[in-house]
Amino acid sequence: MNPMSSYMMLMIAGLWHWLPIAFGLGYLLGSIPFGLILTRAAGLGDIRQIGSGNIGATNVLRTGHRGIAAGTFLLDAAKGAAAVLIADHYFGQAPAMLAGLGAFLGHVFPVWLKFSGGKGVSTYLGVLLAIAWQAAVVFAVVWLAVAGLTRISSFAAIVATVAAPIAVYTWVHTEFAAIAALMSLIILIKHHGNIRRLLAGEEPKIGAKV
Repeated sequence: MNPMSSYMMLMIAGLWHWLPIAFGLGYLLGSIPFGLILTRAAGLGDIRQIGSGNIGATNVLRTGHRGIAAGTFLLDAAKGAAAVLIADHYFGQAPAMLAGLGAFLGHVFPVWLKFSGGKGVSTYLGVLLAIAWQAAVVFAVVWLAVAGLTRISSFAAIVATVAAPIAVYTWVHTEFAAIAALMSLIILIKHHGNIRRLLAGEEPKIGAKV
């Protein structure tokens, strides 16, 4: 269904109240801190006291537990995709886009952790996969290629994040491109420290303990 027709249908039927509900649902799902939960369950303590202090998969990998890092990545991506798919099933495509944005913001700014969460890359990928799988493929391919060449996760994420909205606009060509661009911008802002270290040649390699 064309996303613009989804908006028209919402206007005609007077169902705009589903938009904040979908956004709230997405935020609650996105705010589940899987990195923190998994590392604590494994007896590794508080991931926020390890490495960069981030709750995402890259920092979890610095504990040396690849399985837990992989689980964190998959669950963080899954909550983004789940928010979109649930909202799309019950409310429609337009609310599903806001649910995806809500899940992303919930991961980056979780109320349970005083709004200090992850950088959003995994959840962003999950949202892309559920709404615009072509853009998710581009994101993943770019990330893998850059990471393989440089062994620097943050640099790979930055390049893939820039490529994603362009891919959304190219293949999907909807207002979701604007939402994707907003999420990309937030990811770049959250990587400000990484960008400084990259420019200084001090950014650690994938798996390195910091």
